[in-house]
Amino acid sequence: MRILQISSARTYGGGERHVVDLCRGLQARGHDVFAALRPTSTWLDRLDFLPDENKLLVSIRNSFGVLSAMRIGEFASNNNIDIVHAHVARDYIPTSIACLAAKQTKFVLTRHVLFPMKPFNRFALKNISKAIGVSEAAAAELRAIFPREKVTVIANGIDIENFSRRPQGELRDEFRKYHSLGTDTPLVGTLGELKELKGQRDFVLAAQEILKTVPDCHFVVVGQDNSLDGHFRRELKRLVSVLGMEERFLWLDWLEDPAPFFAAVDVFVSPSHTESFGLAILEAMARGKAVVATETAGAAQLLEGCGKLVPVQDPVALASAITEVLRDPEEAEKLGGLARQAAAEKYSLKQMLDATEAVYRSVLKPETVAAS
Repeated sequence: MRILQISSARTYGGGERHVVDLCRGLQARGHDVFAALRPTSTWLDRLDFLPDENKLLVSIRNSFGVLSAMRIGEFASNNNIDIVHAHVARDYIPTSIACLAAKQTKFVLTRHVLFPMKPFNRFALKNISKAIGVSEAAAAELRAIFPREKVTVIANGIDIENFSRRPQGELRDEFRKYHSLGTDTPLVGTLGELKELKGQRDFVLAAQEILKTVPDCHFVVVGQDNSLDGHFRRELKRLVSVLGMEERFLWLDWLEDPAPFFAAVDVFVSPSHTESFGLAILEAMARGKAVVATETAGAAQLLEGCGKLVPVQDPVALASAITEVLRDPEEAEKLGGLARQAAAEKYSLKQMLDATEAVYRSVLKPETVAAS
């Protein structure tokens, strides 16, 4: 098959990692993979395994970018693309128009967030072949717009088999030594883009409570503030300072290799206010970490029976659950083992690729699939 993946996201996050994994995995399976990204994308180099001629740089600034849509349609026609797969909301309508222009090209989209789609998409995207939700909650939003038979769920997957082969103890010691943290110092961490909906403010407030009963605990926050002025990061650090916890907090930008971070933390925390899936949670699970998360739709699906869930925007409850895990190493080890097992059984990259290929084949005519 000849597949064009489209994402106009400027910065790199969970949805963009999904696109990269999809491109690499499909290419490894022998498909001709193409990608359309915006010229100002900060993650273009992550697709360096694709030939330059398979990449299209196109500016999609809003849902009604007709000129961009025609460029995509022309690219799809010239490259005999079978399927165009869009991943960002503002890309959906331009992709729909491009597929109409390319005539034989099928239109697939993935919904990575939980925000409801606008009702006019019911008519604007009538040529949709399949709409994919990364979780059952995301799919429920899609069913409000599209016919049920056109909606399916494909959970995100990660390449568990190719995780770092270095011993976890070695990675743990490396991270802690580099950041001047004691070998036995309790360490609680969170990872994700710094913004209101990711709940890092609640994480900071929970830390204040945790220190009342675990006074030697330290905390690490990994993530970038992608806003124009970086105001949220400054606000978080100011709050930590006001609460007198500066010496207990470590702030890191996006990590190219998060393996040492995950190895080093005793508890991974997801304090999000909303989460359609939660790739960071899944990565922590796959690495055998005890996870405490707010009860978002994504976390509830991932952590069923293998993690601790607390109400959203409740720092006291979050602190209580984290403290329980820190005080009970045997429970933490048990939760980590169950989490690792669940990740391997339900959320492997192979399962995601298998399901995506099946969707593609289902929307193509038999003779098209046979020819590919």
